[in-house]
Amino acid sequence: MSAPWSYSPITARPAGRWPGGKRLAVYCAVGVEEYRFGDGHTEDLLDGVEGPDLVNTSWRDYGNRVGVFRLLDRLDALQVPPTLLWNTMVYDTAPDVAVAARKAGAEFVGHGISNSDSLAGLGDDEQRAYLAAVAERIGREEGQPPGGWSSPWLTHTPSTLDLLAGAGYDYLLDLRLDDQPAWLPTAGRPVLAIPYALELNDSTTQVGRRATAGDFADMVVDEFDELLAASADAPLVMSIVVHSFISGAPFRLRALTRALEHLAARADDVWFTQPRQIHEAWSRMLPAPSSPAGEVGRG
Repeated sequence: MSAPWSYSPITARPAGRWPGGKRLAVYCAVGVEEYRFGDGHTEDLLDGVEGPDLVNTSWRDYGNRVGVFRLLDRLDALQVPPTLLWNTMVYDTAPDVAVAARKAGAEFVGHGISNSDSLAGLGDDEQRAYLAAVAERIGREEGQPPGGWSSPWLTHTPSTLDLLAGAGYDYLLDLRLDDQPAWLPTAGRPVLAIPYALELNDSTTQVGRRATAGDFADMVVDEFDELLAASADAPLVMSIVVHSFISGAPFRLRALTRALEHLAARADDVWFTQPRQIHEAWSRMLPAPSSPAGEVGRG
């Protein structure tokens, strides 16, 4: 079995610019997650805590009680529109978060029902029902279903891309195979992979690899400066992925703010945007291929 994309060098792509003549598109995704107490997958700061695990549970719950509101306020102050990787269970457990997100003009990207879940191991019928349930709930609450998907734990099955397309999702935020969006083939219409930097992610880097908040801020700045220089030749995408219970912590928020201020200072060259707008703009620059399933359009 091979990966569902083919090789395409960035040097062979058509030139172009993002709306307003901008060179680099930047989106900031905020993971807003809910975990079932004592059941399923968890993200833990302290390993090996015996149940009932109140310690790690309280660490995660800080995000929806405090951290997400501060992150939304900070992004608003810097004129960075928020993108939420949204567990639909949050509608029930922390409804004030949805109210604040709507006020901030956030995009709600489907991120599962709970982050205790995983797509891994689901049969096609189970996965189809799961994807549809997330789309239906967001559509009911927000007035329209999500255009984008990001899997809990970044998990997939061999059928996930086909099922995403069938459930009405237009783009996926789990992959970083390129610095530009890439069309992925499915059994139906193509799905757009919008770059998602796995390492520019506070979970994988600060929790998983124990990097400091300052290290992460330096990574954001260095990624930005390098991509901005490279975007002189082609329109590129940069993602920053943070979580309400990780970067919403005060010491991490302060470091992240320093990095975001560096980015905001180059607003003349940067399009601070959301995945739905990247999908729309890229679809105009390089429309989805009409190739049969199994062939990938150029990214």
